[in-house]
Parts: sequence; C-alpha cells; structure tokens
Amino acid sequence: MQATIINGKIVSEQLRAQLKIKAEEFEKENKRKPGLAVVLVGADPASQVYVRNKIAGCEQIGMNSFAHYPDADIKEEALLELIDKLNADKNVDGILVQLPLPKHLNERRILSRVLSCKDVDGFHVENAGSLMLGENCLVACTPAGVIELIKSTGIEMAGKQAVVIGRSNIVGKPVALLLLQQHCTVTICHSKTQNLAQVAKTADILVAAIGKKEFVTGDMVKPGAVVIDVGINRHDGKLYGDVNFAEASLVAGYITPVPGGVGPMTITMLLSNTLKAAELNTRSK
Repeated sequence: MQATIINGKIVSEQLRAQLKIKAEEFEKENKRKPGLAVVLVGADPASQVYVRNKIAGCEQIGMNSFAHYPDADIKEEALLELIDKLNADKNVDGILVQLPLPKHLNERRILSRVLSCKDVDGFHVENAGSLMLGENCLVACTPAGVIELIKSTGIEMAGKQAVVIGRSNIVGKPVALLLLQQHCTVTICHSKTQNLAQVAKTADILVAAIGKKEFVTGDMVKPGAVVIDVGINRHDGKLYGDVNFAEASLVAGYITPVPGGVGPMTITMLLSNTLKAAELNTRSK
C-alpha cells in the first residue's frame, strides 16, 4: 500500500482563498483591513525570510502588515514600549514577535507583554489556558495547521486513537489538546515513554514533533494511519522530518512530506489567527 500524500501547499492555498474572502467581508463591514504587526529584532537571515513570507501572506489575502525592525542591541524596556504602542494601536489586530530573540532579552517577558487578544502566535499564557479549558481562543499556528491537514483527509477524527510524539509547549501539548477537542483518545509520548514504538503503532492518527531525524520508522506505523510529520531537521544540506518517509509511506494511509507538509500551513494559520483576532476584538468593542 502506498500512502496518499497530504500536500500542505494545496491545503494552505485553499485556506488562503477562504481567508481572502473573509478579509474582504471584514473590510466592507469595518471600513478597514485586518492588520498584523511583525517585530523582528536584529538581522538574523532566516528570521528575515520568515518575516518577508508573513508580509507577503498578508498582501495575498488583503490584510495590512506593519513591520518593525529594532536593532539587535535594543534595550528590553524599549522593546516593551514598542509592544505597548502596538497593543494600543486600533489598526493592529495581531502582534508577532519573531523568535529567536537576542540573548539579552527575556523572551518570556517580551511575549507576555503582547495582549492575549492580539497574540496571534498563540503563546500567551491566557491563550494556552483557554485552550486547556476548551474555550474559543487564538491557538498556536503549527498545531492548528496540523488539525487542518488531518481534516483535509476527510477522515472522522471522533473516537480515533491519536498518539503525539513530543510534549513541547509549542507543538506537542497544544496538538494533543486540539485532538482531544476533536474527540480523539490521545496519548502523549516522550523521552521517558516505555515501549514507545508499540504505543505509536496503536495510533490511527500519529503526530511526530520531537526534532529527531527519521525517528519514526515504518514498523512504528499502524497500517492505514494518518501520519503528520512536524519535524524539520537539517542534515548535510537537506531537510528531513521526524518520520522516515520512505518506510512510513508504505504503511500509512495518509502522510505529510518534509518539506511541503506542515511547513506551508504555519503562516496560513498565522493569517487565520490575525483575522480571527480582528473579528473577536471588533465584537468586543
């Protein structure tokens, strides 16, 4: 059996087409476009690429973008003042502080300064708590993208056995909570899990998010399972996922490639969060 490849680029473009329509409707109703502010401290080349892609995404679906480029040696208080100004700006619906930050800056303090209602990264403690409680909130972009990719297969998630390999605050934990909201029976595996390979093979939905090149082999995959590979591992100039694609694709029913799977979804879900924040903030006024 050869798995059906879940093409993140196609799913992403389909979602962006829907977001463009919603952004146009928002502009008609509110006489302004939704707005995303991106703050990039310093000149990290990889971060510059990410920021350019986010700005291009805003343009594609008809949203405003506001880019701020403080110097790498900016004082922490000055950066906090910038975030306060963006928090107060009615044209800014979402604020994203590009990571990583220079070492002299307190990352947690900086991210916590962003109002939870403008936290389009979904990292704020209030949004994390709301996700835990099952409330409507801004969800971390990569986990939200994972769920959309699973939905794109057309499978019924309710009642399925889901296994998440990885327990990070950014991916593993929120993905597990989102799967639980879809009424899956969820198991989280990590470095201390006993018989991890056996547990993984029970999964109807298997999400790998640990940052280890080709950790998940074919014999860890249940025949017909949906396999979502969140990993991005660079080795000898090439990108590898957390899943051995060649092996797993012979067993799984559906599988995401690396690159071209989860990656394209992250910025799309950021745009979705910005529009959602704009709608929620407008209703609350």
